[in-house]
Amino acid sequence: MNEAPPCAPMPCAADARPVLLCLSHLRWDFVFQRPQHLMTRAAAAHEVIFLEEPLHQDVPAPRLDLSARPGGVTVAQPILPHGTAPDAAVAAQRALLDGLLAPRAGRRLIAWFYTPMALAFAGHLHPDVTVYDCMDELSAFRGAPPAMLEMERRLIARADLVFTGGRSLYEAKRGRHARVHCFPSSIDTAHFGQARLGPAEPEAMRGLAHPRLGFFGVIDERMDIDLVAKLAALRPAWSFVMIGPVVKIDEAALPRAANIHWLGGRDYADLPAHLAHWDVGFMPFALNESTRFISPTKTPEFLAAGLPVVSTPVVDVVRDYGDAGLVEIADDAAAMAARVEMMLARDRAPWLARVDATIARNSWDITWGRMAGLISDVTAPQAAPRAGAGRAFQTIRAAGAAHV
Repeated sequence: MNEAPPCAPMPCAADARPVLLCLSHLRWDFVFQRPQHLMTRAAAAHEVIFLEEPLHQDVPAPRLDLSARPGGVTVAQPILPHGTAPDAAVAAQRALLDGLLAPRAGRRLIAWFYTPMALAFAGHLHPDVTVYDCMDELSAFRGAPPAMLEMERRLIARADLVFTGGRSLYEAKRGRHARVHCFPSSIDTAHFGQARLGPAEPEAMRGLAHPRLGFFGVIDERMDIDLVAKLAALRPAWSFVMIGPVVKIDEAALPRAANIHWLGGRDYADLPAHLAHWDVGFMPFALNESTRFISPTKTPEFLAAGLPVVSTPVVDVVRDYGDAGLVEIADDAAAMAARVEMMLARDRAPWLARVDATIARNSWDITWGRMAGLISDVTAPQAAPRAGAGRAFQTIRAAGAAHV
């Protein structure tokens, strides 16, 4: 494990690197996915600060907790008193943010948004570059704030660059900005490739019958839990291994059967060992508004592990992997069972050769390199100046530093 640089989490006096402020609706320690992959790579040339949504605790006044993570990222968690009213919460986050940035005044600032709702407390800043990395259509998710669409409109209007997490999202956003770029889910091939090296079987799976169909990721309204139940009932001799935190749905609603195993969350580092002892990667996504634009990161991760994959017909999965014959597509339990049986019986060698040729052209390193190049193009001297550029910290109030 990499150690955090000695300057983190507070800046070194001589640190002249650009500051990359990442404003996220996802917590750093929740699931290791797109934001974590990109920000750890950005940290090689930037001071990366990952600002999370606030936590409400029994504290007398707002504060900002800073902590270093391996790879050089500083995670900033606003802590607000229980019962803080919405307007007061926005004002407190704005003050905490100003205090965080005050010691970094004079350095180039990149504001990297994952949630448009962060404009409520960060909209007063004037970054040198504003990036909107639209990894999901958040307005379609369960519990999305009613203001999400309007806040996204404002964010796109002020962004220098808009990145999208898949082709469907790109097609939905490309007419709304002059610089929209498609960056579908990438792969940490070396990490997931460890599954091909025969790591020891995790204790939680010992004794489970084969074939094993495995899923990892957030378990929420995007999963077709009825499909899981029907397939498990149709093939009672198969084991279904489901890894991930359950959010926004009632755990009591999850199907329970002797061959369905809900293992809870697992560390990113431990995933290859689990995948190594599965027979098929299982992607039982529901087809609803929440999945209309998704491009699941787990698709190439399963493939990098050498696992055959079966998925419901999510548009981006079909177009990027199904049409190429790399992932099998099925829209009901009977069809999925037939696809799995076909994959279990086939010679994997020709399929795996095509998989490896495909994933060799994609990686998080390549994706970050392309994104960084686009940011450099925006900040190049010949680029047309944008209103507010170069005045990143003019609105910062030094008094806020006392909260950090």
